[in-house]
Amino acid sequence: MTDLATLGQRIRYFRTQAGLTLDQLGSAVGIAGSQLSLMENGRREPRLSLLQSISEALGIQVSELLSSEPPTHRASLEIELERLQHGALYAGLGLPTIRVSRSMTDDTLSALVGLHRELARRAREAIATPEEARRANTELRQHMRTQNNYLPDLEKLAEDALAGVGHTSGALTHRSVALMAKRLGFDLIHVDDLPHSTRSVTDLENGRIYLPPASIPGGHGLRSMALQAMAHRLLDHHEPASYAEFLQQRLEINYFAAACLMPLRQSVDFLSTAKEERNLAIEDFRDAFGVTHEAAALRFTNLATSHLGMPVHFLRVGDDGALYKGYENDGMGLPTDVTGSMEGQIVCRYWSARVAFTRTNRTTEFYQYTDTPSGTFWSSTQTGTSSQGDFSITFGVPFNDAKWFRGRDTRNRETSTCPDVNCCRRPSGEFAERWSHRAWASAKLHSHILSPLPSGTFPGVDDTELYEFLETHSGDTD
Repeated sequence: MTDLATLGQRIRYFRTQAGLTLDQLGSAVGIAGSQLSLMENGRREPRLSLLQSISEALGIQVSELLSSEPPTHRASLEIELERLQHGALYAGLGLPTIRVSRSMTDDTLSALVGLHRELARRAREAIATPEEARRANTELRQHMRTQNNYLPDLEKLAEDALAGVGHTSGALTHRSVALMAKRLGFDLIHVDDLPHSTRSVTDLENGRIYLPPASIPGGHGLRSMALQAMAHRLLDHHEPASYAEFLQQRLEINYFAAACLMPLRQSVDFLSTAKEERNLAIEDFRDAFGVTHEAAALRFTNLATSHLGMPVHFLRVGDDGALYKGYENDGMGLPTDVTGSMEGQIVCRYWSARVAFTRTNRTTEFYQYTDTPSGTFWSSTQTGTSSQGDFSITFGVPFNDAKWFRGRDTRNRETSTCPDVNCCRRPSGEFAERWSHRAWASAKLHSHILSPLPSGTFPGVDDTELYEFLETHSGDTD
């Protein structure tokens, strides 16, 4: 069925064409004129049987009422104004809505719609700013939540790619990754002068994937970067037309890489066995496939709900308490702003993601139960250090699923009432009275919060630097 606003406009149009009042048509179909008015204003959805009665009374086919096209140009403008005034952009201005009356001229209506369109256009001009990235990322995260963070088509793509190079078990080797690239017509080239804004560069003309030096400690990162670059080709990605498309592509290549490094069948077998033994642990999953703790925890979120039957949550939190990455489908109330974005929001001091930073021994996982307004959750947290500072990786489940995990017998337990400010964000009355207006702090500001991303072909990448790099290496020979 067409949307209610358009349906209502079409009912009104054909009613006036027939010269009937609301009460007259209502009487003909057995309802009050006031009820019919609600339908014409898009406030109530009529039953199909009622639509059939209305169409018979008006001498038209039901299909004419159900058309998705507004009946007139003015009706189209009225519908558009109604939608725009109820959108998040206009609502954020805190201005009253304008009700369209019969006395409103077409010119006035066109001017109002035009102003709204311009407002939307100017908002879209911020497409390369962190604010737009957060908005697009929020929509993507909400979509993935409906999918339980699981993408079966990408799982199948990864399985086929691995089968093509004969990989069946164990950690994926650098040699297998290189063979996968070769099957796609690419050589993996390690260089020490990649553009500073890139993780890898693919030369489509010469069949090369440029990566950082092979001497980088570890190896998971280099395998993952190469797999991500290959995923762009396997998924037939084109230059992103919007920030949302850029983020969607990034999610897909990250998912593909994870599905190659931790293949579906082997991962589910490993986790299912550990669940049967009530000995699930992120650190075991990590070590079995030779990946980072964060990669293992994220991969667990892909598989937990669809294959193990349990909802989960995941957080990456900085030592300042800021949430940099998060996912949940278990009801854990991750902090968000008014737009639904969680990036940069401060996590409760009593969650394990922050409590773990207070430990003297950070080499092992930290386990904790947390009582929240949404219920009790068990969490496992591992801390680490990067060039940006300390961080924690947290994986958790609702209380009833803690029985499958190592660390379920922990006695660590905290209570959080966040987002209630009295939980951990409002200082005690004694301290507030003692220090309010008697101190001044110079805030530490992350510059990337305010800085716009370079607006090149690929968000965040400087085209000039990229093309100069490609030109420099285009003449290289093996």
